[in-house]
Amino acid sequence: MKLVSIAFALFVFCTYLDTSYAFDWKKLHDFADNISLPQALKELEANPDPLDALYVAGLVYFNIHKDAQAREIFIKMREIDPHSVGAMWGMAESLRRQHKLEEAAHILEELIGLAPEYSPAYISLGYIRYIQMSFEDTVKLMLSVIKQGKDNVDKTNFVRAHCLYAGAKGMIAHYGGPLSKAVNGAAVMRHLRIAQDIQPDNIAVFFGMGSYYLLIPPIFGRDLDKALEYLEKAKQIDPLFPDVYVRLAQVYKLKGDEDAYLAYLEKALALDPRHEIALDIKNGTCNFICVAE
Repeated sequence: MKLVSIAFALFVFCTYLDTSYAFDWKKLHDFADNISLPQALKELEANPDPLDALYVAGLVYFNIHKDAQAREIFIKMREIDPHSVGAMWGMAESLRRQHKLEEAAHILEELIGLAPEYSPAYISLGYIRYIQMSFEDTVKLMLSVIKQGKDNVDKTNFVRAHCLYAGAKGMIAHYGGPLSKAVNGAAVMRHLRIAQDIQPDNIAVFFGMGSYYLLIPPIFGRDLDKALEYLEKAKQIDPLFPDVYVRLAQVYKLKGDEDAYLAYLEKALALDPRHEIALDIKNGTCNFICVAE
């Protein structure tokens, strides 16, 4: 019976591979990160059915925070090919952005099992585990992407992997003892520097650097001016990114500007009323570090 079960599982997996179209996700992610929405829609209009054009359009919609439109794209992809890796990820990422974390995580775990080389699934699941405060799991997921090597991952997601690894290590250091603070804390800047060398103008790099100089304890080098500089650059790149307003709020709180603190925190919640870190700071639960002198 066990051999029959294994044979059936192999048959299902091979069927999945046979029916799934050739999917160069790395190339498509790099392309989507360098075109505008009108360009993506023009490609889609010229090729209304091919999955590659749909996938690129969905990615661009995500990049500009038009999540509902992105979801519609990935639904169309799923209708064309129910086995599509890209459609499966797009639906999960849409759920993540709706804060339906467990539902999204279930899909992403299944997807990683089906397509272990598909890095976007690890990134999305890493963000979920970070918000769930499973920081060690985030580190493991990001290491899976980093170990694939930059030639096998699109540039933006490879940079995100290093930055999210750094963020998770920072949280582990925050909650750990003296040895943890030394070991894990040192990893934060090391991986931010790697990300910066690969793609210095990536918003994740600016946000990561800004958060580092804000959240590191004063004795280890907190620098509010550097934090503000990096976070302002992140805001300029993406003024609809709620995370940056949360950290900007904290910068101004430490600078003694209560009005700016409240304004930036409310801006984050206006963009995303269910934003976990903004609510954490506002409610004073401080799971994700409430800064103090």
